[in-house]
Amino acid sequence: MKPHLIVFGILIAGFIAYNLFFRIGDERTNTAVNIIYASVLFAYISFMAYSLLRKMKK
Repeated sequence: MKPHLIVFGILIAGFIAYNLFFRIGDERTNTAVNIIYASVLFAYISFMAYSLLRKMKK
């Protein structure tokens, strides 16, 4: 489970870094990138929960 948390921490750090330093000038494109990135983060949370439940089942 620890590698999953490290990857998740890297994804969160990337999200924060993008919003602080690498914003796109066009507001609509920036919003779309934020939504897609947040969707990837939530999908990874779902994957971590699924893998944890699978381990608990065994």
